[in-house]
Amino acid sequence: MGSHTNIALIGLSLLITGFAQAEMTAREIVQKMNDNQLLTTDSSFNLLQLTSCKYGTHNGKLKCVEKPRIKVLESAQINLGTDNKDSQSITIILEPASEKGIGMLTYTYDASEQDNETWLYLSALGKVKRIASGRNEENTEPTSVFGSEISTEDQETGKLDHYTYKILQRGNYKGRPVAVIESVPTVEGIKHTRYGKLRTWVDSERFISLKIQMFDKHGNAIKHVLAAKVEQINGIWLARSVTFKNLVSQRLTNMNIKTINFGLNIDAKFLTQRALTDQGFRQRHLESLREQVQ
Repeated sequence: MGSHTNIALIGLSLLITGFAQAEMTAREIVQKMNDNQLLTTDSSFNLLQLTSCKYGTHNGKLKCVEKPRIKVLESAQINLGTDNKDSQSITIILEPASEKGIGMLTYTYDASEQDNETWLYLSALGKVKRIASGRNEENTEPTSVFGSEISTEDQETGKLDHYTYKILQRGNYKGRPVAVIESVPTVEGIKHTRYGKLRTWVDSERFISLKIQMFDKHGNAIKHVLAAKVEQINGIWLARSVTFKNLVSQRLTNMNIKTINFGLNIDAKFLTQRALTDQGFRQRHLESLREQVQ
C-alpha cells in the first residue's frame, strides 16, 4: 500500500512540476535560460574551434561551398557582481599561426543601465581597441567575433529589461518540448541591439535555446542560430556545437566546444587588458589553467 502511495505522490509531483513549467511566463522562461547560460561562464576554461565559410545547400543539406577558415581558441570566464550575474571573459586565438595572440576581452553586466565593455587586441598592430556597445554609437568597431558570423551581442547575457517577451507557441522541436518566445526590444533596448526582434525555441525542461531567428528592424530574417550536441556537464545543460547562419552574407560559423572545464581557480588579474598585450603574463596564466585540467 505504501509503495502505491509513493508512486502516486511521485506521479502527482511530476504532474505539478510539468504544470508549473507550462504556466511559466515568457519572461520567467527567458530568466531561467539566462541563469543557465551564466552557469556556463562560472570559472570555466574552454578550448573552442570556429569554422567559417560561404554556404549553400546540396540535397537539402547545408554545405560549405569553399574551403572553410578554421580558428582554434582558448577562453576563460568568471562570474562576479551581485548574485554572480556579471561575467568577464577573455578569448585568445591559438591557430592559425598568422593570427596567434589576437585576443578579445569582454565584461558583461546584468544591469540594464550599465553598458557592456569589449576590447580587441590586434597583435599585428600591437594595439587594443575598445568596441563600443550600442548600435547607434558612431565610429564603432565591427562587432564580429574574430571575423566570424558571431557578434559580441550574440554571446551576451543579462539586460532582460531591454526586451518585452511573448510566448508565440508551445510544442516540440526535434523531439524536445519547447516554448517559442518572441523578444522585441524596448525603446531603450533598441539603442543597444542590431536586431528588430528575436524568436527563440527554448527547451522548456533544460532552459537552453535550440534555435534562434534574428530579424532586422524592418522584419527581415537576417540570421539563424542552430544548437546541436546538447549535453549535461557538471549538472549544466549546454550545446557543444552552435551554428550561426548569416542570411545576408550567405556565410556561416560553427562554434564547437572541444573541451570545457568548470570550477577552476581563475585569477581575476588574468581577465584584464594586460593579458591582451603582455605575452609573458598571458602565457603564465594560460599554463596555470592548462595544468589544472590535466
